[in-house]
Amino acid sequence: MAVPAGYLLLALAGGLLVGLLGTGFHLAVQALAAAYADLRTLAPSPVTAVLLAMAATAALAVTARALVLRLAPEAAGSGIQEIEGVLEGARQLRPLRVLLVKFSGGVLALGSGMVLGREGPTIHMGAALMQLVSGVGRLGQEDKRGLVAAGAAAGLAAAFLAPLAAILFVIEETRRQVPYRAHTYMAVILASIGSAAIAEALLGRTVSLPLASPGLSPLLLPVFALLGGAVGLLGLSFNRAVVLALDAPLRLPQRLWWLPALAVGAAMGAMLQLFPEGSGGGEAVVQLLAHEAAPLGFLLALMALRFTAAILCYGTGVPGGIFAPMLSIAVAAGLAFGTAAEVLLPDVEGLARATAIAAMAGLFAASVRAPLVGVVLVLELTGADGLVLPVLVTAACASLTAAALGGRPIYETLLERTLRLAGKPVPPQPDRTPVQLGTAD
Repeated sequence: MAVPAGYLLLALAGGLLVGLLGTGFHLAVQALAAAYADLRTLAPSPVTAVLLAMAATAALAVTARALVLRLAPEAAGSGIQEIEGVLEGARQLRPLRVLLVKFSGGVLALGSGMVLGREGPTIHMGAALMQLVSGVGRLGQEDKRGLVAAGAAAGLAAAFLAPLAAILFVIEETRRQVPYRAHTYMAVILASIGSAAIAEALLGRTVSLPLASPGLSPLLLPVFALLGGAVGLLGLSFNRAVVLALDAPLRLPQRLWWLPALAVGAAMGAMLQLFPEGSGGGEAVVQLLAHEAAPLGFLLALMALRFTAAILCYGTGVPGGIFAPMLSIAVAAGLAFGTAAEVLLPDVEGLARATAIAAMAGLFAASVRAPLVGVVLVLELTGADGLVLPVLVTAACASLTAAALGGRPIYETLLERTLRLAGKPVPPQPDRTPVQLGTAD
């Protein structure tokens, strides 16, 4: 059967719209962050600047949390698990509410310096926008689910300017819920292309996290296997800490819903003023660490600080994702590992930078349990094509380590938690076999 041209046109048109939306979200976060930085410079003294930052970030975080609770509780956090739940038939996607709360609440939370990323919210908004687009045609439920998945891919493509990783990530994450056929598979590809093209046209064609890729001997691959094991432990700890941080506020009386956002927001405001490297999504931190040498103690402290801050910020329930914070944590961890390894291997040039790049793929693989996606994502983000083998080895060993120690993929864990809290049945755990596309239409 011929591939339906109208369906593919809908996917492409939706992808273009998601690209505009994702770019607007990116620019809005940047604009608020810049205006906030200008405001802090008006403080008459350093102490006043810290107090102003604490009050402002706390107020923005509480406002973002209030928007979530009052209008769209499903807009809390990343949103990727919500998309999986929608495609599973276990959650409802209210597109207009999600778009409003995710955009406005996300701008407030991310622009205020909280340690959260814009990738998860952009994925969620992309899926919501594509659900609206799917109402244009007379489509069956299976095709509508395919378009929602395509919108999620378009959102990631716009956020990271990494269309190939976006395609792989969404198909990997939704292969159980969406029986991909030729036209639904192509819809994901076309939506990602359209979204990335718009984002590149408006923001410029750049590698998101440009890092030089030193050429290394294959004899060093055991070093990256050890790195993968260490990062696997870090990813396992990260996933478990996320769940603990989300569960902690449930012990508070309902009338104190604002307290976690207020407390964490105040702490992040102080950090934004006193130690800016510990605040924000993490892209600037990655660039700073990649181009300025830092001692081992500083790297370990920064890793621990950003790990703790990301967990606490995500636990407040404001809109924001964990992709970008995870990458910054991984870079600090990878540089620390490489700095220590260079003591034993002083003649290997660029080892620490290589381990930093590989650690990003490793932590993603350990947390999300999608090693191939992690590899492609990091190579697209950094342009470090000369490190394919070390990155592959790190991601594989990190994923295997996390699995061997009983780790679960973070978004499956978060979806199961959401369903349990809602009193709904939890779907059976999927296997992690490779993607199998359906037959041709």
